[in-house]
Amino acid sequence: MNKAPLSAPEGGTLETTARTTEAPSGAVEGAVAKYLEKHGFEALRPKTVLFDMDGVLYNSMPNHAVAWQKSMAKFGIQMSEADAYATEGARGVDTIRMMVKRQQGRDIDEQEAQLMYDEKTRIFHSMPETQIMPGVLQLMEQIHACGLSIGVVTGSGQRPLINRLLKDFKGFLTEDHITTAYDIKRGKPNPDPYLMGLQKAGDLQPWEGIVVENAPLGVHAGVAARIFTIAVNTGPLPDHILQDEGADLLFKKMPDLTEAWPVFYSSVISSSVVLSA
Repeated sequence: MNKAPLSAPEGGTLETTARTTEAPSGAVEGAVAKYLEKHGFEALRPKTVLFDMDGVLYNSMPNHAVAWQKSMAKFGIQMSEADAYATEGARGVDTIRMMVKRQQGRDIDEQEAQLMYDEKTRIFHSMPETQIMPGVLQLMEQIHACGLSIGVVTGSGQRPLINRLLKDFKGFLTEDHITTAYDIKRGKPNPDPYLMGLQKAGDLQPWEGIVVENAPLGVHAGVAARIFTIAVNTGPLPDHILQDEGADLLFKKMPDLTEAWPVFYSSVISSSVVLSA
């Protein structure tokens, strides 16, 4: 088997993406075949599923968008709802430094960006608590029953959010399987966060993982890490935005992925057996 190093360079995007709400076996097998051919791997043998947090595990992006707009306005930065969704998944300080450079023409250090991000965090936590995405707990139950581990890879590093992850997904997730902004120097769309997620899952290789993402930067990061990447379009962006970043499969909402998981997983296993035979 092609043993890809964890420092693999960013990859390109697929020519086509399977879009489905039911994940028929043919669509899954076709997506797996394209993935393997693209990266030169012999088989997809998943041992872990790496979830993004906001917009995947929690319906939190509407609150984040409001917090971004209100906080950045205090510093003279205009940030729209579309900006919040387009930059979702990146480290908050990286988003702020980019916006300041773009709108004010100046470079700020990480310390100044962190002070601005702290205000965004304060506003976010003053808002009503967001809900777990429908279908997520049932999906984790199925993944756990398949013998796969579960990890979370997030651009956040806020301790209250980490504590909530551990509370809400107790039995499925442990802290050593959570990758935050403080674990890496380069955030999404770079591959580093998901490569770290593989490392925390047991020094796994790209073909031993599956990424579940909802954001363009996150999809790009999963693809750049050469991991099979499932996009779930839970936000307002057009499907093609996620497809253009190279998602291997696309679902419209989390319950669709939950319902499709048994067929998806059995198709992955059967197609990998056939392709590696």
